Amino acid sequence: MFKKILLITLIIMVATIAITAASNNKGGKHHNRRFHEDHYKDKFIKWMGRKKLLYSSEHFQNRYENFKDNVDFIENWNDQDSDTILGLNDFSDLSNIEYKQLYLGAYVDASGYDQESALLKNSFSASIADEVPSHLDWRVKGAVSHVKNQGHCGSCYTFSTTGALEGANFIATGEMTTLSEQQLVDCTRTYGNEGCEGGLMVPSFQYIIDNGGINSEESYPYIGKDKQECKFDPSNIAANMSGIVKVKRGSEESLLEAIQKSPVAIAIDAGQRSFQHYQSGVYYDSKCSRVHLSHAVLLVGYGTDETSVNPNYWIVKNSWGEAWGQQGYVYMARDRNNHCGISSMASYPLL
Repeated sequence: MFKKILLITLIIMVATIAITAASNNKGGKHHNRRFHEDHYKDKFIKWMGRKKLLYSSEHFQNRYENFKDNVDFIENWNDQDSDTILGLNDFSDLSNIEYKQLYLGAYVDASGYDQESALLKNSFSASIADEVPSHLDWRVKGAVSHVKNQGHCGSCYTFSTTGALEGANFIATGEMTTLSEQQLVDCTRTYGNEGCEGGLMVPSFQYIIDNGGINSEESYPYIGKDKQECKFDPSNIAANMSGIVKVKRGSEESLLEAIQKSPVAIAIDAGQRSFQHYQSGVYYDSKCSRVHLSHAVLLVGYGTDETSVNPNYWIVKNSWGEAWGQQGYVYMARDRNNHCGISSMASYPLL
């Protein structure tokens, strides 16, 4: 306990000295700030204390300026009384460019997704039902594993892939077995994926089919590092699949039918600064693209919030740990013209 108090005291002392120096630095950035410097200073010291962060003198000024920029953006956004509430989080000392470079993959053009069928040896199309329930949450049913954290590795596609297969496997067997993202990072380069530099879910699904299965997370744990030898062990196969179901591109109705079957692997545009700092509420940003997608996530359900102006939402599981969003989840606008491309590149496994 004494060590923890000492560490926090040290952080506050160093931060105070550094912020005072930064405030007096005439060579720094100049902005029309919303608040007095003391407001940012207090917020930054508390934020650093929670994260137990210390910066080198070389990097402090840039981090502090980014933080102030983000505080202003968050406050300006929240003043608009949007259904989307923003807040400080682990990304609050990053510029939007840095955030995209560290946590998102390269943008994928989803406009031709329907036609990309050459790789799909076992592909089907999701059908559309006449009636579906007004709400659905696969977490309540036990078909969604704990929120994971990809770290500083662009492996979001592997978490989306394993999440969908974990859900389908649970629905079929009644047992939740978490699956190996690291296996997909290490072993799917011949399918077009690039390890920590990004990849796609359909090729990852196809690899699992061709490989005869995927190992458990326990037997092949995630380390978030790239360019390792594939360590797949046939004796530790925890799940397998026989086919891939692709949702009709851009059709939220088809996506609604697909989620009735199991959790669905999806890709979205997560590059907006509003997404970077999402905290709660139903997420909507008019700047979000329906075609240029940058992040893979897992659709686990949907519902309606009658207190919102646009009440319908999708429940989406992210892979940035529980500190981001609503304990690791984002509630995304539904029935708003395929917002952020949520139904532009969706698929799920067939066992």
